[in-house]
Amino acid sequence: MTSDTGSTVTPNPWQQLSEHTDARIGLGRAGGSLPTAPHLAFQLAHAQARDAVHLPLDTEEMMSTLESRFESVVRLHSQASDRSEYLRHPDLGRQLSDESLEQLSAMNIEQCDLSITVVDGLSARAIHEHAAMLLDHLIPAFESRGWSVGPVALVEQGRVAIGDPMGEALGARMGLVLIGERPGLSSPDSLGVYFTWKPQSGRRDSERNCISNIRPRGQSFEAASRLVLYLLDEASRRELSGVELKDDSVVDSELGDGSQGNFLLPRDQAS
Repeated sequence: MTSDTGSTVTPNPWQQLSEHTDARIGLGRAGGSLPTAPHLAFQLAHAQARDAVHLPLDTEEMMSTLESRFESVVRLHSQASDRSEYLRHPDLGRQLSDESLEQLSAMNIEQCDLSITVVDGLSARAIHEHAAMLLDHLIPAFESRGWSVGPVALVEQGRVAIGDPMGEALGARMGLVLIGERPGLSSPDSLGVYFTWKPQSGRRDSERNCISNIRPRGQSFEAASRLVLYLLDEASRRELSGVELKDDSVVDSELGDGSQGNFLLPRDQAS
């Protein structure tokens, strides 16, 4: 059966909305199945997500990127020896290797306000493409607040919790982990940021705050950096993180200076 236009594809009235979202809506149908084009697009997205998981971190390039922004950068590794072991044994990605612990202990480390750990996670692509952009928004704010930043760690085969022993070794008041998130079928390049007050080994997931889907087609770098800074400022004042530290900001796109992204303000300042 064909539509009034003579096409074998029956259109969907939601199709025009697909211009505004990466979600798979309004795909139409050919008989009882997907049309060929969206079916092939789905297969491509699935392949891109799988590739993002297995893409190795370009450590040389990332070290150069981080060294251009920070005074001290250290390259570390989790207890997962390779990608296969990392995917099969998640716990190994949460712990630093013995060599990395020895490397940290050999450094003359002073206490700092903030530790930053950059981790490949499940999408090295997200780190390659977005980590530097987010840091460029955050670093001036760190400097303006007078926060000291310890040696920045680039960690291979790591998961979120690996930022805890790093922050603990630095005696950091606050810890940030930038990590490649699990790829979705429309977001193989999603960057996540996790914040922990006084990071130390054994912290629970409930003791962290997460900002997710940071990428050009997701949450903008401007909006994400404002939320990161809001959480850091609130944590510095209240000395806590996780479920007890709520995102009590509001989104107000009319209070900005014309730059891209939403503005996140405490509710008492946005009224």
